[in-house]
Amino acid sequence: MAVWSCLRASSLSPTRHRFSSLSVLFFSHPPSFTADPLFSPSPSPSPPSHSPWFSSHRRRLFSSVPEFPIGFQETLNDDSSSLPVLAVVDLLDGLQQFTGLPWWMVIASSTVAVRLALLPLLILQLKKLKRISELLPQLPMPVPETPALRSSIDQFSLFLKESRAIGCPSFLWFFPYLSVQLPCFFLLMASIRKMSLDGHPGFDSGGALWFQNLIDLPAGSFGPVFPILIAIFHYINIQIFFDSSTVRQTTGLTGLLMRYYKLYLEVLSVPLFFVGYAIPQGSLVYWVTNSSVNIIQQLSLKHPTVSAKLGLLSQGPSPGVEHSMEISESVIKYVDSDLKEQTLSLQTLTPEELLSLSVQVLSKGDKDSSIQLLRLALDKDPEYVRGLVLMGQTLLQKTQLSEATEYLELAISKLLDGAASDAEDVELLMLASQWAGAAYVQQGNMKSGITHLERVAKLKEPGDPKSKEHYFEALLLLSSALYKGGQSHEAAKILRVVVDHNPAYKPLLEQCEDDNELVNDLVSSRKDHF
Repeated sequence: MAVWSCLRASSLSPTRHRFSSLSVLFFSHPPSFTADPLFSPSPSPSPPSHSPWFSSHRRRLFSSVPEFPIGFQETLNDDSSSLPVLAVVDLLDGLQQFTGLPWWMVIASSTVAVRLALLPLLILQLKKLKRISELLPQLPMPVPETPALRSSIDQFSLFLKESRAIGCPSFLWFFPYLSVQLPCFFLLMASIRKMSLDGHPGFDSGGALWFQNLIDLPAGSFGPVFPILIAIFHYINIQIFFDSSTVRQTTGLTGLLMRYYKLYLEVLSVPLFFVGYAIPQGSLVYWVTNSSVNIIQQLSLKHPTVSAKLGLLSQGPSPGVEHSMEISESVIKYVDSDLKEQTLSLQTLTPEELLSLSVQVLSKGDKDSSIQLLRLALDKDPEYVRGLVLMGQTLLQKTQLSEATEYLELAISKLLDGAASDAEDVELLMLASQWAGAAYVQQGNMKSGITHLERVAKLKEPGDPKSKEHYFEALLLLSSALYKGGQSHEAAKILRVVVDHNPAYKPLLEQCEDDNELVNDLVSSRKDHF
């Protein structure tokens, strides 16, 4: 995906520069984010490449190719520049005059400042993608198994409708950072190029060490330094991006394509080394600084402590239920997918990650370890409703009914206080009420049990198939509790709704109706005696 065209310069008059339209470099780049197995967030992409130019009296290629560049094409007529470029040139010039810093430090600090200014947008995007990855398993497939035009449209419409119903963020959240970062890069790159072309005051002596003249191309014994750094930083960025369990565990055609894509990007380091010789040193300062920031950003966002503080998914390896795992009071020791023993501090995990891990442990039947993880999650966030509900359900499995009802009642009160409105809160309210009702019924407290189960019956029937099953399970429990409480007539009314959904429960309805007829016959016979 890299196409390198030869460039030719037009003639240069003493009083006026005239440039012909130039072909450009096109490169592809990896995604700007890594994520968990479904969407992998990762730090931002390195900036794209810049159009090259030659002057007549001295052949120079003014272009800057970032770590993962994207090519673009533009035609520059005479000396005219866009207003944004002139504004950035004035801003950089004013910054240099105000600080008195040499030009290489102004370029480097401006690069860092732009990346820091865009960091909040990147973090917000990663949080939205995290939320999407959590909700995606609850959604239907966006396309049917047997694609057809009409069925594909209907299926995708259903997909969008269900995603809105459960509060899933817009899938446009894949693009905000890239759509802002790339124009910022192009703007800064074009500004530095113009300053080099115009021989901006101070550029000829604004460097340091071996790159004193920021207009010159790399030359001399230290000439290879910048090209080598460009190639090395590009290679390092590739390794960091592809160093994730999600990428390593990808199989099939997708895994094969990813391996070939990685190999292509690694091989690209070689031509990038030679490209570095055709770029003025002012642009090389920008490129190397941007690549360095990209490496630091990727490593930082992959660090468990940083990702936990930012509320992002853990970027490091996470233990899976298919691997051996040992949980102590403060750490988890497990064997990862590469059969390497890993140690993970529980204190670095967020409540959401602790809950996810507890679900994995619970699926293996280890209720005690699951409860231990849930207690730690609730210590970190006592208001974590999902953790309260799962704790109540786990304690219910251990028949610790009294403690289970305490957690479930607390979760219900928080949901009712918050006036549960979105689909997730309604589902949590339904589950908490169902399990609290079941716990009270098992303890013989029919009145409290029926109160909780009736709350579920008053909810609107959910559209999600999984939630719908929970809903009708609660109705079945309610009918059973009413029947045991001597309210067989009310139980029959509830059972009719259940049978409409699942005819397999019709024998229970018939039994309940027979009991009602028996009671009515007894009442009628008593009346005949008076």
